[in-house]
Amino acid sequence: MAVVVVTDSAACLPADMVDELGIAVVPLHVLIGDRAIREGVDRMEIDYCADTVTTSGASSGEMREVYEAALRRSGGDGVVAVHISRQLSGTWESGRQAVRDMDAADKVRLVDSLSAGLGTGLPVLAAARRARGGSPLDIVYDAAVAAAGRARSFILVNRTEQLRKGGRLSSAAAFFGSELVTKPLLQMVAGRLELREKVRTRAKAYAKLVAAAVDAAGEEGAAVGVQHLGAPEAAETVAGQLRELVPAVRELIVGEFGPTLGVHLGTGAVGVLVVPGGCG
Repeated sequence: MAVVVVTDSAACLPADMVDELGIAVVPLHVLIGDRAIREGVDRMEIDYCADTVTTSGASSGEMREVYEAALRRSGGDGVVAVHISRQLSGTWESGRQAVRDMDAADKVRLVDSLSAGLGTGLPVLAAARRARGGSPLDIVYDAAVAAAGRARSFILVNRTEQLRKGGRLSSAAAFFGSELVTKPLLQMVAGRLELREKVRTRAKAYAKLVAAAVDAAGEEGAAVGVQHLGAPEAAETVAGQLRELVPAVRELIVGEFGPTLGVHLGTGAVGVLVVPGGCG
């Protein structure tokens, strides 16, 4: 058999990649009033501006169910679970509790991706490709940890009110001030979402976003992800610029932020995720 890689729905990986690589996905939840809806499983229509909409991670019981199924599928070779940053969600902690409750806990390795969206998804791909190639548990785990350590994530949002309300924005960004006349560019730092800089116009903000990604990619090639919420044209424009400006783009994935991230980022958000060296 082979090691099985698990992630959560906040990784936002394309369904065809998930199927091709045999990745198991734990659904996170969008809470609309008193209803809990499973991301990627249940149909949902979301008003991203509504105060009654929030999110929650998976429970330890849900995590354990997926881990045990993945372990059986691996034939005992093991499981590597790569999850959204523990600074942003309780999902990783639920995973740790699930592993403690399992009989074969030594066969399940947890990885904090230190990010979200494709910042989690690209390290998942790095691990899953090693697993598909027949690598043992330690090598698959090391591939995920290494890719997560190299990954850099940058996000341009219209407003930060939803992030602050949900506690996803570092206190270091509490001085935003006159946010209506600026465009905040955020970045992931050690698993936390922090302010990188404020830009006066959206055009300049996109230029800063692209420049940050190009600088992070380096000269040796990189895997790149571009994500958006309700801004497909902007995402395609950014992706086109990165194809031209990043030397030797090894792969480029363009997609949407899923609902559990969209609730906090708001409509119009565009993010770029870069893994120098790629996820091969």
